[in-house]
Amino acid sequence: MATSLLATDGYKFSMAEAGWPLRRETFYYSHRRGGLQVMPLDLAAYVRSLLPEPKPEDYDYLARFDYEMGVGFKAAILRKERLSVRAIPRGAHFYSREPILTVTGPSALVSWVEPILLQLNFRVQVATQALLDREGLARALARVTCEEQKAIVLETLDAVGVKPVPMTVDTEGYMRRVRATVKELIDAVEDPARIFEVGLRAATCLQQHEIALQACKDMGVQRTSNVEGARKLGMIPVGTMGHEHIQRYGSDDAAFRAMRERRPQRSSYLLDTFDTLTSGIPAAFQLIRDEPGAGDSIRFDSGNKKLQYLYAVTRARDMGIRPVNILEDGLDAEATREFEELRRQVGWDPSAQFYGYGGHIVARTMECPFTRDKVAAIYKLSQTGPQPVMKFGNELAEGKQSIPGVPVLFRRRHGSGPMGLVGQEGEPVPEGYFPLFEAEPEVPSLVGAQEAGAENAKVALTPTTRALVDELTRRHFPKGR
Repeated sequence: MATSLLATDGYKFSMAEAGWPLRRETFYYSHRRGGLQVMPLDLAAYVRSLLPEPKPEDYDYLARFDYEMGVGFKAAILRKERLSVRAIPRGAHFYSREPILTVTGPSALVSWVEPILLQLNFRVQVATQALLDREGLARALARVTCEEQKAIVLETLDAVGVKPVPMTVDTEGYMRRVRATVKELIDAVEDPARIFEVGLRAATCLQQHEIALQACKDMGVQRTSNVEGARKLGMIPVGTMGHEHIQRYGSDDAAFRAMRERRPQRSSYLLDTFDTLTSGIPAAFQLIRDEPGAGDSIRFDSGNKKLQYLYAVTRARDMGIRPVNILEDGLDAEATREFEELRRQVGWDPSAQFYGYGGHIVARTMECPFTRDKVAAIYKLSQTGPQPVMKFGNELAEGKQSIPGVPVLFRRRHGSGPMGLVGQEGEPVPEGYFPLFEAEPEVPSLVGAQEAGAENAKVALTPTTRALVDELTRRHFPKGR
C-alpha cells in the first residue's frame, strides 16, 4: 500500500517552500542511547517502501491549510530514482551514537521521510530484546495498542528467528490512557485550544498515532503536526520550522528571514539550533520588532527552558514586543503547570502561550517500554549541497550535537581502539577496521558482540570527521562556546 504524501509533519511542507526542495542533501539516522542493538531488516528497501505517492487531492488539501506547494517540491517528491541509501546490513549490530543509515537525494524527499522513518526504532528494540531476553520481551509486549503494532512485532520476530509471544491488542485501554493524559494537560492550561499534538515521530506506527489523535480530539484538542491524521479526523495541521531549516541557511537570522519572506503565513522561530540566548532569541526578536503585528511566535526546545523563557520575556518587554511563546520537548503535566505559573508571574496573556506534546501523549501512555525516547532515535541533516552542517543546541552534556558531512561507519576488525569509528564518505578505511555499510547481510544475532564484551563499546570520530566538527564549531562560535 502506497504511503500518503500527507503522512508527515506539517513543517516539512513549510520548510520545503522556504528552502531549496531540489537541492541534494544528506540526512543520517542514529540512536543516541540504547547500547548494543541489532538491525533486523534491509534498511535500503525499508526506506524506499516508505516513500510517498502524491495525488492531486493531497496538494489541494495542503493549499487549504496554508501549505500550498510549488513546482520544486512537486518535482523533488517524484525523483525517487535520485535517492541514495547507504546503511548497515541486515543482521549487523550497532551501538549508541553510530550513524547506521544515510539518505541522500532531493531535499524535500529526504526530509519528508523523517517522522515515519523514526518509527524504525520500535522494530530495532523488539529485535534486540527478542535476541537478549525472550521472557522480558513477552512481558514488554503483553498488551499492544493496535493491530498494526502487533503485525510489526510478528514481522520482526520472524526476521530474527524468534517464536511469537502472546500479545493482546488493547486499543480501548490505550485510548483511555491518552484521554486521561490529555485531560490532565488541559486542566493545567484551562483551554484545549492552547495545546497541539506533535507525536507522529514518537509513535510505533501510523495506526497507533491515529488512535492517539482520535483520543486527543475526543478531549477537545484540534491541532496536530500529522497532516494525514488531520485530514482523516477533521483536525488542523500545524508546524513551521525544524532545525534542518536553520542548518541549511547557516544562521538563525538568514533562516528566520527566509521563512518570513518566502511564506505569507505567521512564522514560528525555533531558537536552539546554535544557541538560544546569544543567537536564536536576538535574531527572532529583531524580525518580530520589525513587524510586531504579524503574530509570530518563538519556540523553546532544548536546554534550560525556564531560564530561556525568563530571559526572553524580559528582553521582549525591553524591546516593546509581545511574541507568542511555544513550549515543546519533554513536557509533562508537572512542567506545564510550572510554566503556567511562570506565565502568570510575568503577566503573559494565556492567548500568547501554547504547548506542544509528543511522546508524553503518544508513547508514555503505551504499556510497552520500547519508545523512541528510550533509545533517543534521531534523523538529522548533515550536508546541504556541498556544505557540511551541524545542530549544536543547548544540551552539550547530553551529546545532542549532530554529525556533519556524509558519515560512514567503520567497525573494528582486530586490534585495539574504539569499536566504531564515524568517518566520511571517500575517506580511506582506518587500519584494523572495515566499512560496515559495505558488509554482507547476515542472520541477526548478538552472540558474538556479547561474548566480546561490546555492550559498552566506545564510538569515536575519525580525524576527518573531527576536523569537520572543529571547523563548523569555530565558524559558528568564533569566541568559543
